[in-house]
This record gives sequence, C-alpha cells and structure tokens, in this order.
Amino acid sequence: MTTTLGTASAAPGEADTGRLEVGETRDGSPVGLPVAVINGARPGKTLYVQAASDGDELNGVGVVSRVVPQLDPAEISGTILVVGIVNYHAFQVAEHRNPIDDTKMNRTYPGNENGTSSERIAHATFEAATRADLVLDLHQGSTSRMIDEARVRCGKRHRLHEECLELAKVFGCGYVLDRKGPDGQLARAAPDEGIPTIDPELGGAVGWDEASIQKGVDGVFNVLRYYGFLEGDVTLRSQIRASGFNQYGSPVGGLVRFQKELGDRVQAGDTIFEVTTVFGESKATVTADNDGILWRTRRLPQVATGEYVCSIGTDVDRY
Repeated sequence: MTTTLGTASAAPGEADTGRLEVGETRDGSPVGLPVAVINGARPGKTLYVQAASDGDELNGVGVVSRVVPQLDPAEISGTILVVGIVNYHAFQVAEHRNPIDDTKMNRTYPGNENGTSSERIAHATFEAATRADLVLDLHQGSTSRMIDEARVRCGKRHRLHEECLELAKVFGCGYVLDRKGPDGQLARAAPDEGIPTIDPELGGAVGWDEASIQKGVDGVFNVLRYYGFLEGDVTLRSQIRASGFNQYGSPVGGLVRFQKELGDRVQAGDTIFEVTTVFGESKATVTADNDGILWRTRRLPQVATGEYVCSIGTDVDRY
C-alpha cells in the first residue's frame, strides 16, 4: 500500500521526500516541513522520527541527514516516517522558540489545527506521529553542554512506562532521564495515544556535534534492528538512569570554574564549581546537595548572581 506524508509518497519498496504544509509565512508563501517516507518492501511496524522541534537543537537534523540516505526500502520491513525540521520558523533564524508566536514548540502537543503557528505545526506533526507504533523525538540540550541521554517523559505510573523505558534502553545512549515531563511535550502526548515515545537529548552544541550525532545515528539503527525494521541483532546494555534533577545557580557574579566533568559521579558535599573574579580570586564555591551525576552545564564561563550554572541528575540507578 502506498504511504504518503505531505507531498512525499512511496509504494512498498520505495522512498520519497517532500513537504508537509503547515501554514504560510508573513508574505503569504507556503510553509512546508521537509519530510521523508521510506516504505519497506515487506509489511511491518511504523516508526516516526522528528527533529528540531526546538529551532536551535540541530544534532537531530544531523542524525536525519545521515540516517535517511542509508535506508534501502528493499531491506526494510515496515514504514519509516520522518519530519526533518519541525520548528520551521525558529530553524530559519537559529532560535529556540518559534519567533512567530514566541512559543516553545515542544510544549504545544497535541496541537490545534486552528490555533497559533506552533499549535498548527504541532497538530500536523502529531497526526503523523500517531500513525506510528514507535516515536523518536530527537532533541539536544540546546546550546548548553550536556551528556548524551534519552528521556522517558510519560511518568512512572503511565501504562506505557515500561515500553518507553525499553525503547530508551534500545536506543542506547548510556544515560536515561526517567522523569515525567511538562504538559505539551510529544513524549508526554504520544504515550497517551498508546505509542511508546522517547526524546533522545543528543548532547548540547552551538551548531552540531559529530560525536553526539553519531550516538543518535547508532540509536536509530538500534531501534530499526531491535523492532524488526531491519535484520540484525542488538545487544542491550544497561543504562544509567536518573529520576530527578537538581539545578544550581551562582550565588555571585564572576567566572565559573568547574571541579567536575560531565558524566562524573558526585557525592553530597563535593565541590561542583567555583566562581572567581576576572583576576582569579575565589568568590564562592558551590557544593552538591545530593549524590548524583553532573548532567548538564552552561557553556559560557561568565555568570551573574542567580544565573543558571549546571544540573545534577539524582536518584541514580541502573536498569
């Protein structure tokens, strides 16, 4: 059976790219999200993949640009639907939020076909996502520095929690944040429709980072093999899981010097960072409140009083 997504249309054993129209720009030109359909030669499940719902999170676009050319429909069972850039307007200006309505796209799902610009895009992409059996929503830590991880956002009491955890383990970044996400996230909304969903957070970068992109490429192919889209075995590795986050700001203004590296284990009382003057004179040290893992840090060294510096993943175990 022929599968379509926007103007992309592919019969079994074929692939196609096209555009999914989601509105118009301010001069009346149509806005079309880049989409791809890979329709396998044999029947099977459907995987939906999207990237750049936050316009400056580009590592997911890097993953899509490397994965799609490697997909031969003759070797695939099932169908893969891809939206390569979700937040069209923010992507054009390299911003996080949609500048048309000043909205964070990944807070608008399941969307509204008659709503704001972001709500309309969310509605169109949610319709595509809910055609699938599995969903990968590719993100990164914006321009902060962050470990490569996958997020399970449905909450531990959700009926699909175990299926989402399994999908995160298959993706295999090595780290998982298992914490219920805010309303409006795709990884919250799609499980409510019965679809296991994760949002891999592929590091953090200005532009994109090749190592994190490769983690994402490997993760997508792990999913394709494990769930039967492609032949091949996947060895599941235990993941380091955090169920909480502690965020730390600076008590003073100055320059941050970290005493721990991303991914380091920290114990309560350990010094995480020091703040100095521009002449290197110590002004303050900040210590960990709980045991955990240094998960995310700001990129620039200069901080004002109260400004965000880093996050520690807490309640850590392996699964």
